[in-house]
Amino acid sequence: MKQRLHAFLAERLAGLGLSPEEMLTRDAPHGLAEPGLTSANRSCRMIECTDGWIALNLARDEDVEVIPALTGRSGEPWACVEAEASKGSAETLRDRAVELQLPVALVGESPSQPLAAIGCKAPGKVVDLSALWAGPLCAGLLVRAGAEVLRIESLGRPDPTPVSSPRLDAMINSGKARLPLDLRTDAGRARLLAEVASADVLVTSARAAALDRLGLAPEAYPHLTWVAITAHGFAGHGAARVGFGDDCAAAGGLVRWQGREPRFFGDAIADPLTGLEAARAVLSGQGGLIDMAMARVARAYADAIG
Repeated sequence: MKQRLHAFLAERLAGLGLSPEEMLTRDAPHGLAEPGLTSANRSCRMIECTDGWIALNLARDEDVEVIPALTGRSGEPWACVEAEASKGSAETLRDRAVELQLPVALVGESPSQPLAAIGCKAPGKVVDLSALWAGPLCAGLLVRAGAEVLRIESLGRPDPTPVSSPRLDAMINSGKARLPLDLRTDAGRARLLAEVASADVLVTSARAAALDRLGLAPEAYPHLTWVAITAHGFAGHGAARVGFGDDCAAAGGLVRWQGREPRFFGDAIADPLTGLEAARAVLSGQGGLIDMAMARVARAYADAIG
């Protein structure tokens, strides 16, 4: 499976000066484990229910805090989740977790994202308003293709990547101009909107409601190619869901199977795959809103590599 993935990635990375190994590798503050029923970064787990499997990601402190509301139990969080899962359906537990804004997925639930043809139409100015891995990688690949990229660095909600994964940060963010802005202020938001108005491409990784609070909506910028990287979609029923690379990979069925048990494959793998495919969509000449969902990209790759 790994060999098939790398062979497919080598084709998708053509002309971008990056190998599959480089694109899929990140440094982590506490190291990475071998992925299995638990993800490489140890925050996401495969949980067996009475009729299937979910992947639940407790990546944030607030995720752990809502486990009593999810399970009706107190105690060690994972033990509570497993006890609740043992007596109910995967879909029911998934739906309750989604209502609580937990990053969760039913294994294999997502449809596929169409992948763009390989092209080389580099844009002029790109504004990178994204954080973490997928969005910044997309913008970083556009730098490699010849675009001028301005990275907006939020002073109110700084991207943790430079501290948590400095080697990854250097790989995905080098070559970008940087503009620190306090987006909590009128002046900061006004400067952001001015930069977006003069751009050809905007790369985002926030949900629509959060961007709307900044005064940003795709219909207000018809000239833009708007790259919206989210967990389950920028619009439609998935727009309210949160997610990260491991649970989104599970949603797309991009997992290893050991008998009837799913295992995580790679490290948060939906993140870098989505960053690549978002860049490929821009370079293929797509315009308007590019709704790039990590779960759907994972499904496309699962289908492509078998």
